[in-house]
Amino acid sequence: MELLGIRHLQKNFHRRRLLDIENLSIMASQAYVLTGVNGSGKSTLMRILTGLEPADVADVRFMGQPVSLSPYPRAMRDDILYVHQHPVMFSTSVADNIGYGLTVRGVPKKIAAEKVEEAIAWAGIAHLRNSVPNYLSGGEKQRVALARARVLSPKLLLLDEPTANLDGTAREQVISLIPALVAEGHSIIMACHDRDLIALPGVQRLKIRDGRMEVKQVNLPLQDDPDHIGSGG
Repeated sequence: MELLGIRHLQKNFHRRRLLDIENLSIMASQAYVLTGVNGSGKSTLMRILTGLEPADVADVRFMGQPVSLSPYPRAMRDDILYVHQHPVMFSTSVADNIGYGLTVRGVPKKIAAEKVEEAIAWAGIAHLRNSVPNYLSGGEKQRVALARARVLSPKLLLLDEPTANLDGTAREQVISLIPALVAEGHSIIMACHDRDLIALPGVQRLKIRDGRMEVKQVNLPLQDDPDHIGSGG
């Protein structure tokens, strides 16, 4: 089932046509990697999809219903979440940061507390529950940011370079959360250059080249992919 469909998307910067995408179709419960050279418009497209940047579009459908991106619809604001490469967090505890969105949405405290604890366990950050985010590592902040997004049950998660500047265990921990999110029914778009994210089984590849969108094949499960020869960072 198509979750989000956009036809004829264009974005200009200073008389330059940055994006000229004929068709963008995002399916439910599907992961995508969005690639392209620096300055190709990856982050701009992510911001357009979350209502942070305007764009000219001919037709938009969300969950089968026609919508407009201006003003940005409430349904999409609730169901599409953007996780920045450098997540901004409040100087309170990790648990308070994860539960912030639930509080804003008016979720009862008892239910919110249960959701926060479940998200903390899911992300493997129980030992950080009472920590102040200012003192977390980059990998820990990314896991907190993913838990904070997941607790709101979005239909589409947009991740901007989720493993950038991470290495070793921290990077592996973040990567391991991606298939888990898809298995729960979330769709994900990851703007990245990470070969291990690009090579994840079942991921659809989207590439921006000269403003246009190129759709590549869905990765086969590793055991069925004759081209799989290993992965690297």
